[in-house]
Amino acid sequence: MLQGFKKFILRGNVVDLAVGIVVGAAFNNTIQAFVKGVFTPFLGIAGGIPDFSSLTFKVNGSVFLFGEFFNSLLSFLIVATVIYFFVVVPVNKLKDLAMSGKNEDPSSKHCPFCYSDIPFKATRCPNCTSQLREEKKK
Repeated sequence: MLQGFKKFILRGNVVDLAVGIVVGAAFNNTIQAFVKGVFTPFLGIAGGIPDFSSLTFKVNGSVFLFGEFFNSLLSFLIVATVIYFFVVVPVNKLKDLAMSGKNEDPSSKHCPFCYSDIPFKATRCPNCTSQLREEKKK
């Protein structure tokens, strides 16, 4: 039984997942601090640091803390914006730069008549049966 547990724990997926969770938690703390220390003060320039936690309403003695929800929603939107513009966009640009330098050897081509993907060595399109010209690999 202990061998099975050891085998399970040492699988690549479990270790990768554990590392991802730990790195994600550390990244979350960093982003939260960045939002709280840099972006929230920019919002406060117009009229003080935005804190809606005191906004409530009562119905039959029950207190609804909708201000807490606004604070949480605002924080989520700011974090999502920061992650998109400071993580997703740069990573996508790096991926595009990395991919642009590669000369891939094409294994398929497009039929000029029906625009379907066909094997590179094909001389007749299997979809529209058009006769194709011989092309040299790029």
